[in-house]
Amino acid sequence: MASESKSLIDPFNRRIDYVRVSVTDRCNLRCFYCLPKDFKGFESREDYLSYEEIERILKAFTELGVRRIRLTGGEPLARRDLHRLVGKIAALPGAEDISLSTNAVLLSRHAAELYEAGVRRLNVSLDTLRPDRFREITGNGDLDQVLRGLEVARRTGFSPIKINMVAMKGVNDDEFIDMVEYCGERGFSLRFIETMPVGNTGRDAAQQYLDLSEVRERLDRHYSLTPSVMAGGGPARYFRVEGSDLHIGFITPISQHFCETCNRVRLSVDGVLYLCLGQDHSYPLKSLLRRGVSDEELKSAIVEALALKPERHEFREKPDQVVRFMSSTGG
Repeated sequence: MASESKSLIDPFNRRIDYVRVSVTDRCNLRCFYCLPKDFKGFESREDYLSYEEIERILKAFTELGVRRIRLTGGEPLARRDLHRLVGKIAALPGAEDISLSTNAVLLSRHAAELYEAGVRRLNVSLDTLRPDRFREITGNGDLDQVLRGLEVARRTGFSPIKINMVAMKGVNDDEFIDMVEYCGERGFSLRFIETMPVGNTGRDAAQQYLDLSEVRERLDRHYSLTPSVMAGGGPARYFRVEGSDLHIGFITPISQHFCETCNRVRLSVDGVLYLCLGQDHSYPLKSLLRRGVSDEELKSAIVEALALKPERHEFREKPDQVVRFMSSTGG
């Protein structure tokens, strides 16, 4: 049977070894490029996958060769007892790398229990170091909570801690050097990300789009950058600042897409498997679980779903194509 294969290969001969899991579509911030300020159309709690259901799906994935698992949202720390899910995943024989994407608002409270449960790598969204600008971008968020969470995480031992900064023209494009210095002083890595037209908010934010080649040119005036690599399954192209341990990554879904090396799929909080962030190809898994399928049938369904994975997104060609919000897909 196809499900007995120890690796998942998509129709374009890409090996899928990375699953991003949204544990909630809710968030305690309202970043204007991600969620509308007054949005209330979240999934009902009874439609969420339970931790036991997530564990069962990930067990199937790891038996099919997946090794990297990232927990996302919404804001994953907004879901109660997340460390309990982490412990379940860490116990799966094939799960070699468990990471977390967070806005860090609640991180100081949960860092120790997450680390003890098995998370080692963190990606933290942080678009500005200015409190007033942070409130503007996030809909009244408290920057001090985020910075405190980052400091607690650093002391706890998470490594690497990667700061994700969405580069936005006219919004935070005067802070790139400040963010490089902040990360360099604290041993964090920094990744710049282009805005993406995902959902109405993402399309509205397109007017702030900044080609990261411009960011790279600005940094080249201040630093000597040499190509480097970092552990992880993501799409960033990394450079190291000479004379330091600071790595800077560039994630360019618009100006220079990386679809030919895509190695990931996304599981939404309501149990839908999305095969591409920028397309609507999907496969419902929750209904199979609640219908009582066997483990082998679940693995066969995952293999069948992978046949739907498209060759690439079409953010440039069809910016209005994806209507779901980023928080409902798991970033």
